[in-house]
Amino acid sequence: MSATAAQAPGAPAPSGDANRWKALVFIALAQLMVVLDATIVNIALPSAQTDLGISDGNRQWVVTAYALAFGGLLLFGGRIADLWGRKRAFVTGLTGFAAASALGGAATSGAMMFGARALQGVFGAMLAPAALSLLAVMFTDAKERAKAFGIYGAIAGGGGAVGFILGGVLTEYLDWRWTFFVNIPFAIVAALGAYFVIREPEGGRNRNPLDIPGVLLSTLGLVSLVYGFTRAESDGWGDATTVGLFVASAVLLVAFVVTEARVKAPLLPLRVVLDRNRGGIYLSLGIAIIAMFGTFLFLTYYLQVIKGFSPIKTGFAFLPMIAGMMVGSTQIGTRLMTRVPARALMGPGFLVAAGGMLVMTQIEIGSSYASTILPAMVLLGLGMGTAFMPAMSLATYGVEPRDAGVASAMVNTSQQVGGAIGTALLNTIAASATTSYIKDHIATATSKSQQQLVQMEGAVHGYANAIWVAVGMLVLAAVIVVSLVNAGKPDTTTVSSGAGAEDEAAVPVVAH
Repeated sequence: MSATAAQAPGAPAPSGDANRWKALVFIALAQLMVVLDATIVNIALPSAQTDLGISDGNRQWVVTAYALAFGGLLLFGGRIADLWGRKRAFVTGLTGFAAASALGGAATSGAMMFGARALQGVFGAMLAPAALSLLAVMFTDAKERAKAFGIYGAIAGGGGAVGFILGGVLTEYLDWRWTFFVNIPFAIVAALGAYFVIREPEGGRNRNPLDIPGVLLSTLGLVSLVYGFTRAESDGWGDATTVGLFVASAVLLVAFVVTEARVKAPLLPLRVVLDRNRGGIYLSLGIAIIAMFGTFLFLTYYLQVIKGFSPIKTGFAFLPMIAGMMVGSTQIGTRLMTRVPARALMGPGFLVAAGGMLVMTQIEIGSSYASTILPAMVLLGLGMGTAFMPAMSLATYGVEPRDAGVASAMVNTSQQVGGAIGTALLNTIAASATTSYIKDHIATATSKSQQQLVQMEGAVHGYANAIWVAVGMLVLAAVIVVSLVNAGKPDTTTVSSGAGAEDEAAVPVVAH
């Protein structure tokens, strides 16, 4: 039974808490910090590498150390939120993230930087699911939930692009260290605000003992998977270590599922993912993120290397996409969420985003930003914003309060794993197409300038090929949503007489 349903007659519902909208401000601020950090450091990486004497072979660990810790520990972080309480996990995650950011900004060596990034990942894995699950248990009214998740979805979708702008500004006008230090005021404000404002509904904790085998198997399995894709990008798909990591990941994750089906208090109750709506959300969101993150990478390189944009100009070039996401999430998604089924928003949303990608496949060396990139970004932003908003809400919709943290962690896990896969998979496809193009055309280039032109044409050809794959992935995500997600409008309440706690968790019910 939900915390709302368990209240005494006449007691105010959580949706009546006057502080819930203030709490949303601090939750959104924390989410923005986490999402920003995923891209802001990338812009600063060349400067940090030079200052700290990090070799080309080791520079990837600035990104990989964070990705491994964050992706591997998300399920554990979600379970900690359910056990400790979301508010406590949220404030602890913010405090730890700020301390790790201070360590990264003060780094004097590569090893110190890698350690700081890993610590950021550890506390981020606690913070992210706690933030989302707080929204899930604090906003139970359908219309308010739509507005809250619209704001959250817009930040989750657009924050990464904002990171490019902020990273470029801080690196160019201050110092790369400020891409770490900037997290500290974000974290302090969010933590203090959360401590004094957030009032988590009672009765929603899962006080069962920790599933240690599940923690170990899931963490090792996800770390192997993320690291496998990271190595595939740098060392190739046929590399023995890469193949070994994928095999190990498959074995560990299968063992995890078997374990979760047998233990009394699982880390990830299978009822959370076997519900067709939540399962469809996790799968479609992961596939869409593969397309989106890979395209961010290509677009950044296209604008800076091919078109000669500065880091700051590149960041501002992403603004139309952010605007599109804000409109799609807070206007289209929020206004229609309580009127139409989620798949009627998510399916078309993914297809509109695919249309934007389709425009982007037409890029050439001489393509203008206004005629090709701008409309593509607007369509991509509108589509993803419209799809993200109901996805974020439905991923935790109808789940028992005691499972809210772990259900939220699955959203972040699908995004994190999708991001790792997207960067590696699409980059490999692009590199292969580029190599093939250059091999076929370099013989006709008789001068150095012609050879450079062929190489640039090859790079753009590779980007276009990879973006075609991204188009297909977004269409696949739309098909999955239409096939699996069948939840009705959020303002409809399904009553199941005699349903047990586990049965209730599989029904999209919001107790008012």
